[in-house]
Amino acid sequence: MEFAFNEEQRMIAETASAFFTENATSERTRAAMAKDGIDHDLWATFCQELGLSGIGIPEDVGGAGLGLVEMAIIAEAAGAQVAALPMLGSLVMCARAIAYGGTEQQKAELLPSLLSGERIAAYVHDAALTASDDVLTATDGFVAHGASADVFVVTSNSGAWIVDAPKNGTKSDGVTVTAKTTMDQTRPYASVVLNGAKGQPLADAATAIACAHRAAFVAIAAEALGGAQACLDRTVSYSKERVQFGRPIGSFQAYKHRLADMMIEIEQARSAVYWAACAADENSDEAELAMHAAKSFATDTYFRCAGDMIQLHGGIGFTWEHDAHLFFKRARATQTALGSNNWHRAKIADMILGAAA
Repeated sequence: MEFAFNEEQRMIAETASAFFTENATSERTRAAMAKDGIDHDLWATFCQELGLSGIGIPEDVGGAGLGLVEMAIIAEAAGAQVAALPMLGSLVMCARAIAYGGTEQQKAELLPSLLSGERIAAYVHDAALTASDDVLTATDGFVAHGASADVFVVTSNSGAWIVDAPKNGTKSDGVTVTAKTTMDQTRPYASVVLNGAKGQPLADAATAIACAHRAAFVAIAAEALGGAQACLDRTVSYSKERVQFGRPIGSFQAYKHRLADMMIEIEQARSAVYWAACAADENSDEAELAMHAAKSFATDTYFRCAGDMIQLHGGIGFTWEHDAHLFFKRARATQTALGSNNWHRAKIADMILGAAA
């Protein structure tokens, strides 16, 4: 398959890359980590001034009406800076679930505030959730940015609902939210327990869940791609500056081989990510397989590149002051987010081999 960005997509890529490079600085990310893991000023600017928060949302409900290729471009740019934003849960999953599966009232009430960044949504999925007359009971589970959410989109294998979130981690109307300390403090998790919580059912749960999960697999893979590329770029720059034995360390053959291996893995991941995004936008029969492949391959690539980044930076790469650990922690977290990579590979095997798998 031959793929190249069109003029509009190149413009979006350039705009997003410039925005996150200039604004999603290490200092701002570290400041967000010390609080709730969200750079709220950056989030407001991204949603309200940059005007790209509506990508992936239909125009008739206030979005930009573009597809998953454009969404992947944005996610890749954000991932390259390890931006501390609730983009994956609030926009990619929750806003899309509401836009494609919500009632007209839910769309009118929630989408404007989600796309403007005034409200933050978090996505809760529990296959074992029980519902009786839209009163929900769900087991304890980790939810990205759960402690910062104003509203939850709660899904199971049988339905989807909107649930109001309690404030300040208190128990309210059958919902208990407890912030957790996790490895990746740029995307913190919270425990969310539903015990008799009242939910507002979405009109078309199956469509809402499918749209949210498809977009999430593509977005997290694209984010991993951006992070992996940043690991390589930063390591290459360091290899030209650091001198040992009277010459830059990038001139040593063993060092070059590691950089070349990183580049090959990243280019393979890039192909997988944009294959998945294109297949989804075109409703290809390969879309589901492509998305599982992209998520598992790209996040594994990110983890390998982040580990190599630390090793190839030597002693400085292991310090808190250097940004390498931010990439490493995000990379490790993306491997297990939205299903482990072994689960994604098992899904691929099922699709290719059927019962033989």
